[in-house]
Amino acid sequence: MIRKADIILAVILIVLGLAASYALSAGEESGQMVRITVAGEEYATYSLAEDRTVTVDKDNHTNKITIKDGAVSMTFSDCKGQDCVHQGKITKTSQSIVCLPNKIVIEIEGENQEYDAISR
Repeated sequence: MIRKADIILAVILIVLGLAASYALSAGEESGQMVRITVAGEEYATYSLAEDRTVTVDKDNHTNKITIKDGAVSMTFSDCKGQDCVHQGKITKTSQSIVCLPNKIVIEIEGENQEYDAISR
């Protein structure tokens, strides 16, 4: 049986979840630059303001990255899963596209870049 306390607890948890989701998304900002890294090394940096298609040919793998209308997406990859292609467009600094088989990471950088962690 569902009691009144169970319903109140469910409502409280839903409200807390929505508040946390809002708090996390409020810190996002539109980015200005796209940084592409391959196997942990910086490959290139491009402006989000200029439309272009970038082809990354590295280690017998090919990926095509499209920058258009302030958004970036992976439009082609020769990897098996195609998760990076199906992810779609990203525009905010907290977003990234990762192609694990081809070791490619696409990140958006903004003016107020904050560190995720600092190590010594």
